[in-house]
Amino acid sequence: MIATKEESKQNEQHEQLAAYFASFSRLQNRRAAQEPSWLVRIRTSAMERFGELGFPTIKNEEWKYTSVAPIARTSFRLLSGEASDGRRVSQSALAQRIGYVPSPGLVFVNGRYAEQVSSPGDLPAGVRMRSLAAVLAGDPASLEPHLAHYAAYDQNPFVALNTAFMEDGALVEVPDRVVIEEPIHLVFVTTAAADGQPAVCHPRTLILVGRGSQASFVEHYLCLDGGAPQPGPAYWTNAVTEVVAAEGAVVDYTKLQEEREDACHVSTQQVFQQRSSSVTTHILAYGSALDREDTRTVLNGEGAEALLHGLYVIGGRQHVDNHTAIDHAQPHCASRELYKGILDGQAVGVFNGKIIVRPGAQKTDSKQSNKNLLLSEDAVINTKPQLEIYADDVKCTHGATIGQIDADALFYLRSRGIGLEEARAMLTEAFAQDVIDRIRYQPLREHLRAVLRQRLVRVRKAGAGAPGAGRVSELAEVG
Repeated sequence: MIATKEESKQNEQHEQLAAYFASFSRLQNRRAAQEPSWLVRIRTSAMERFGELGFPTIKNEEWKYTSVAPIARTSFRLLSGEASDGRRVSQSALAQRIGYVPSPGLVFVNGRYAEQVSSPGDLPAGVRMRSLAAVLAGDPASLEPHLAHYAAYDQNPFVALNTAFMEDGALVEVPDRVVIEEPIHLVFVTTAAADGQPAVCHPRTLILVGRGSQASFVEHYLCLDGGAPQPGPAYWTNAVTEVVAAEGAVVDYTKLQEEREDACHVSTQQVFQQRSSSVTTHILAYGSALDREDTRTVLNGEGAEALLHGLYVIGGRQHVDNHTAIDHAQPHCASRELYKGILDGQAVGVFNGKIIVRPGAQKTDSKQSNKNLLLSEDAVINTKPQLEIYADDVKCTHGATIGQIDADALFYLRSRGIGLEEARAMLTEAFAQDVIDRIRYQPLREHLRAVLRQRLVRVRKAGAGAPGAGRVSELAEVG
């Protein structure tokens, strides 16, 4: 009997899930004897939940504009239990690639800690920066109160998959009333697989900042191997980061994604804030063919403040999806959000920003803005700001804008002898500068400016190149 199209699709999905369960079984057999029962339970529960959820489809409202078929249909080799190929990475190579030496910091190569290129730096007393694998092997009990308690694996299949397969990543602990002047760098480097087979890693990061402390972090994902573009995903990074800010803590967190443009990147940043804390996040996406960024912030104490900034610069056929959620769970909290996108060629961008005000969260003050600049007629942006308000004494606004380069400004620059392409680049860079200038660490700002200029040249070459308003799938203008 010939199977229907729907039956064939279901069989394919079953085979895909079966492969992940087989990999998980091998992982459990290798690690169960050396891990505490609480961690085994979390892994098992997360894997079971992934089996129930499966890979999302565009029928799921949260994934309506983003197909993960390139991930679901690819057989990825799990980079698990292998020594990192840190010999292929050096401090000089990193400095050349990112413009500065990441110190103090931890470097991970293909998902595994690379001690030879990591640098503890000069950290204040009591600050601990360790490989997650080392802590799991030597002191797993210290992780039990926090690990997998914030990023909900019961709602997101990619978080579930990361939780089931997590083996290495970063653990940073800042005690109470400590000020760290220099940012702590967490660098995740991917090198091309020797056998050419697509590989996946599931890095996990846990950042704990104590009461009244101040610290900043830079989490950087990049590939040092160029290589010829692959017809399918060259590799897949599935990352989860949990940031916990205790009472009165001030945290500045920057996540920069510069993966290969034939790679896939799925990332969840979960921030949990206590009373009077202030957390600023910067999410910047320049690379990968498919990128999904889920950034969720829970304001769980009165007087907490959250600042969310984002920038995505894409061209060709790149696809970047930013989903943010700011959960005002307590009264007298404030949040400000600004995301900007620059799209050229046939690139597709998605922004879905949700502000939730819980019952009793009175005196909430929240503002959200998403602005997009389309440089070609074939670029697409799907933008959807959302408000869910269950309290009556609040002040909340949101809005989105989409447009092209201002013709008057372009004419002004050209009338002063500036060429067309240079004028367009100047105006485009100025559009992005508002987000870049909010990053406090100067070497990183300079790196972002340099990469932005390079990206603008590349997306112009990869795209159609003609000025236009682009195609707008959804546009909201509210205040």
